This record gives sequence, C-alpha cells and structure tokens, in this order.
Amino acid sequence: MEQEFASPLLENAVSEFANLPGIGRKTALRLVLHLLRQDEQQSIAFAEAITKLRTQIRYCQQCHNISDTDVCPICENPMRDHSVICVVENVKDVMNIENTHQHSGVYHVLGGLISPMDGIGPKDIEIESLIERVNNGGIKEVILALSTTMEGDTTNFYIYRRLQDTPVKVTQIARGVSMGNQLEYTDELTLGRSIINRTLFSDSFSAK
Repeated sequence: MEQEFASPLLENAVSEFANLPGIGRKTALRLVLHLLRQDEQQSIAFAEAITKLRTQIRYCQQCHNISDTDVCPICENPMRDHSVICVVENVKDVMNIENTHQHSGVYHVLGGLISPMDGIGPKDIEIESLIERVNNGGIKEVILALSTTMEGDTTNFYIYRRLQDTPVKVTQIARGVSMGNQLEYTDELTLGRSIINRTLFSDSFSAK
C-alpha cells in the first residue's frame, strides 16, 4: 500500500490512532494534528500518561478490578460490606454500578462471559477465584450483575450451580435491565433500581 502522507512519522501516528475503536483515519489525522499544534510538553505529558497506564496499571489480586496497587481501593475500604460480592463481567460494569451509589459491598470482575460459540469456557474467566473467595468464608451474598444476554444467563446459571451447595445467598439483579441488554448501555437509575430490587436466583426457576 502506498504511503498516504509525506512524513513517515505522521503516517505511523495516524495509523496507531486509527487502531483505536471507533476512530477512522480522518479522525485519527485530526487528533494527530491537534497534538502537533499543542505545546510540546503537553504532547509529551499525554504520551507519558499512556505509557504509565500501560506499564504500571495492575489488576486487584482480590477482585480483578483495575488498580494502581495490588489491592484496589474498594477492596481495601473497611467501610464496604465485604460479605456481599457483586459479580460483573468487566471493569466498566464496576464503574457503572459505582455511579448508582446503590451497592455498598465489593466486586468480582470475571473478565468475560461463558460463550461456547466463541470458545470461552468457565476456565477462561475468573470463576474459580470467585469460588475460592466464597470458600474462604465470610461471604453472605453473591449478586449476579451480568448482562441479560444468552452468554450472561449461561454464566449466571453456571455460577449458581457452583454455589448451590454453599450457605451463600445467590441473587441476581432485577429484570429492569431489558433482555439482551448490556449493563454498559443501561441508565444509572434503572441499574440502581435493579440492584435494590434484586431477587433470589433460584426464584427464576420457580417462575417458569
């Protein structure tokens, strides 16, 4: 493919920005030219922030949320209810639920959902570490706050079966989140109400 720009440095920068989701080459070029118009120190600070983000960010050893330290601030917070774990698919879901201010417990980030069609099984996501947290004791409730998709329901059922013989109460967020919806696209009010009005997961069988 013939080079589009006279400057290889410009071409390389545009190509890298264009790799970001939702960013085409025209938008990428606009962003690169914007950086070039900025004070040099601003551009350098931007680049350093990205480098530090990629090289220094960690994942919490307890819940797998992103963190600057080995244990995230939520898990370290003594004011949180550590007996209640809210299970979510990804880090973005933690942010969405935190914005509702309706969950005072802690989290467990699976890092994905069970999806046989995509070759993703239980061992490919953080389910075993969740079971280990429950088996270590002190957990009273596990809230399943996964997307109401086929993959989300499959993962919910698998986790419920793994915890079925434990004394832990397994609940799920209320179906105020429409079927087929991902938490990322659910408004904070609806999401907050779905957490408050959560139901026992076992009730979903008796209702059928």
